[in-house]
Amino acid sequence: MAHEATIPAPRDKAPRPGEVLLSAEGLTKHFPIMGGFPFKRRIGAVQAVDGIDLTLHAGESFGLVGESGCGKSTTGRLLTRLLEPSGGRLVYRGQDITRAGRRQLAPIRPEIQMIFQDPYSSLNPRQTVGTIVGGPMAINNINPKGGREHRIRELLEIVGLNPEHYNRFPHEFSGGQRQRIGVARALALDPKLIVADEPVSALDVSIQAQVVNLLQDLQRELDISFLFIAHDLAIVRHFSHRVAVMYLGKIVEVGDRDSIYQWPRHPYTHALLSAVPETTLFHASADGDDAPPGPGRIRLAGDVPSPISPPSGCRFRTRCWKAQDKCATEEPPLVRVDGSRDGHLTACHFPEDPTTERESEIILDPALQELEGGHAGPDVTAGQETP
Repeated sequence: MAHEATIPAPRDKAPRPGEVLLSAEGLTKHFPIMGGFPFKRRIGAVQAVDGIDLTLHAGESFGLVGESGCGKSTTGRLLTRLLEPSGGRLVYRGQDITRAGRRQLAPIRPEIQMIFQDPYSSLNPRQTVGTIVGGPMAINNINPKGGREHRIRELLEIVGLNPEHYNRFPHEFSGGQRQRIGVARALALDPKLIVADEPVSALDVSIQAQVVNLLQDLQRELDISFLFIAHDLAIVRHFSHRVAVMYLGKIVEVGDRDSIYQWPRHPYTHALLSAVPETTLFHASADGDDAPPGPGRIRLAGDVPSPISPPSGCRFRTRCWKAQDKCATEEPPLVRVDGSRDGHLTACHFPEDPTTERESEIILDPALQELEGGHAGPDVTAGQETP
């Protein structure tokens, strides 16, 4: 049996605002692919997360965006230690928890909670709401002042549910109400950090805003740090202080909200922003000034490459209109490029100009040009500009 490092109990006092709460250095998760007979030989690996660096501060909301299959959810489960990392380092409040075992993680578990994507499958249909929300307290043998039932009813009221719903079952609630039950369960142990894995993607659009506003109110009132994982850029902008953009297991750009949305530097970030209607995304900025106009349309050709055999060098190069030979041989580091704000990091050898304005649309797939009945500006195919 491998020796497990001793992890001291976390400090009782709350973290100071701005203090580094959780950091990941070179965090990696590869899922083995077994083959042969009788399926005991490893023939490859799915590189779901491949060496990412993240830093979460106390009291902040951090957004993680990207296409489906880029590794966002796997990253969330690694940060909560629901998955064992294949490599890298994970530090929580100064304590290395990368290889900590179940016993060593016990005092830290209550401080890091998770809200799952599907409000239907994440709740036990055979348990009442009271049992579901009180489960974390029972597991950790916590008896709050006034008793568990009093605390559970209080949590239900905090998330906007009737305390009298204590004895009801999940099937008696709508999707939005079930997600509120999941939020109440995550709050049961007074966590310092909540990882919300696409908490509104399975809900009706009319309900999404209510749940996001609830999470935002909780983050502000209880001073909880959030890692908000989503593919909806408009929601992430509304909720997050800082944003990281992920592509095929890598972080390609990270910065504060205004910097990412108004002055993106990575071509992939430009493509993501161009896919969102301007009326949805480019609303008035936080300081009241009008945000700049959105980028022209950028439609990427093909699908995301397989994480089993990702491209060499820059992983986005096979779909990038700025790709050159260097992009195939050298992996770009995540660094601050000229013209970027402090803390705005980009992994690109040939970053975009610090503006989202474009004079015309870019179509990367030649087949789309015929559907458009011609082209409305410079068409870019195979990474080279067509004269």
